[in-house]
Amino acid sequence: MKDFKFTCNISLHKVEWNSMRLMKGSENMEENKVKKMLSYRWIVWGVLALAYIIVFFHRLAIGVVREDLVNTFGITGTTFANIGSTYFYAYMFMQIPSGILADSLGARKTVTLGTLLAGIGSVMFGLAPNLFMLFAGRLLVGIGVSVVFIAILKVQSQWFKESEFGTMSGITSFVGNMGGIFAQTPLAILVGYFTWRSTFAGIGAISILLAILCYVVVRNTPQDMGLPTIEEIEGKKKEAQAVERPPLLKSLGQALTNPYTWPGFVIFTGFFGAFVSLTGTWGNSYLVDVYGLAPEKAPNYLMVAVLGLALGGLVIGKISDAVKSRKIPMIAFGTIYVACWAIIVFVGDGKPPVEILYPLFFILGFTCPAFVLGWACGKEVNHPAIAGISTSIVNMGGFFGGAILPPILGKIFDTYGGTMEATELYQKAFLYCFAFAAVGYVFTFLVKETRCKNIYADSLCGRNLKQK
Repeated sequence: MKDFKFTCNISLHKVEWNSMRLMKGSENMEENKVKKMLSYRWIVWGVLALAYIIVFFHRLAIGVVREDLVNTFGITGTTFANIGSTYFYAYMFMQIPSGILADSLGARKTVTLGTLLAGIGSVMFGLAPNLFMLFAGRLLVGIGVSVVFIAILKVQSQWFKESEFGTMSGITSFVGNMGGIFAQTPLAILVGYFTWRSTFAGIGAISILLAILCYVVVRNTPQDMGLPTIEEIEGKKKEAQAVERPPLLKSLGQALTNPYTWPGFVIFTGFFGAFVSLTGTWGNSYLVDVYGLAPEKAPNYLMVAVLGLALGGLVIGKISDAVKSRKIPMIAFGTIYVACWAIIVFVGDGKPPVEILYPLFFILGFTCPAFVLGWACGKEVNHPAIAGISTSIVNMGGFFGGAILPPILGKIFDTYGGTMEATELYQKAFLYCFAFAAVGYVFTFLVKETRCKNIYADSLCGRNLKQK
């Protein structure tokens, strides 16, 4: 009997020990999954960020090759501006479809197809035998790259904490702007060495290879890899579960009719429209014509502005998350941004001293990305399940500004180019940039403060929709 009890006790101890070992093994397995999720999200984001570098390259590259295009195709200033604007029109009109694709098809397939299309368009642009093919290539590039950023925001909402969204948007903007920096002095060097045709064809080939990498590496959510969600890691329930997810068309209607969506749109229109008119279209010519700089040196000044934009996006997003405010940083940085444009337009009758251009352009670029907080606001004032659609509406603004403002300046150059001195001519043109920036600044005061969290369910708009 004693032997039997002894044997039973040993068996019970073995069962308990095995249970503890299984529990410990399960805990270790879960811990490993958490570690894998927290590390792999950076791989997913990193590959998408590489695609975003291509986006920024094409966004600003056209200004550097202006003389090459004029010499090759014999185009006017308005036609040149329209070539540049083709990218922005395509990008703008694709923003809502991009949000729908990001929410339905998923970031992986969306970015793969978009980057592939952009690569084909870049090759077409580089090999274009006539204006039609030049415009067609630029159009394909615009359509292709238009889906990348919204997909990144969608991935961020699935792989990163809500409190990290502003910071991650700033980091994403910083990395993307490396493509904008490459589209200045480095591009001028490459074009001088390889010709503009070979350079754009080469970028197209790289884009096609990157599309393949996106498909292999990127995953839409941690669940696609059997990993825990960020909400599960934080011990929270998904906010999207707190409010019933509306159908797709209703989601679009809700975001479009939400008055809190639109201030970010207007801010992005004014701020970025003015910035890209300088750095992506007319800045190189401005520095050559007004200051007499050599064509190979002028991009250095614009590169400083783009570097400022990259660093500013990183810092502004971090500050916003740290102080738990979207509105205050937008107003503060927006004030400085508009002041920089006032200096460009009004100081020295439109010709500020050349000695201040480097710091002036850097500060202008550094403060411009106050608009990045508009993306976070767009997400935080709308239904959590439609992050792609709501941010895409806000994101349309910058490309609306980038599409309509440069041709306005081009028309001024074509109309008054033979009758005005260069300084007066550019002052007259850049006055429109100042006006755009000023209008955007006014709308920073109309932004709905979210305190860096989703307020849809608590907002008047959200309550009314829930009651319906």
